[in-house]
Amino acid sequence: MRPHYKLDVWKRSFALLKQIYLITEGFPGEEKFGLTSQLRRASVSVPTNISEGAARNSQKEFIHYLYISLGSLTEIETLILLSKELNFIKSEEQLNGILLEIEAITKLLLGLINSIKKKL
Repeated sequence: MRPHYKLDVWKRSFALLKQIYLITEGFPGEEKFGLTSQLRRASVSVPTNISEGAARNSQKEFIHYLYISLGSLTEIETLILLSKELNFIKSEEQLNGILLEIEAITKLLLGLINSIKKKL
């Protein structure tokens, strides 16, 4: 089993990725190469950078990839807020659920980063 499969932060970010794909299916067709594409790429970046970092040779490299994931999460948050402003996301409940999940994943990422830094 790959090391990242055991990480809760990877599991939750992978679930968020699937959620983003489902949400963006309902976005307008003219956003296919705009907001839809950008949101999907940012959401793919989070678990893929966690997994790539976990496979690296050093903990410092792992931390670097975790920070990239963190940056992608903030990008997702901004794009989700824009999607709500443009009425692509109609439900406050859906918006709040995504924002809460982003916050939870952010805390997990920061906790993992701090844990690795303490070991260095």
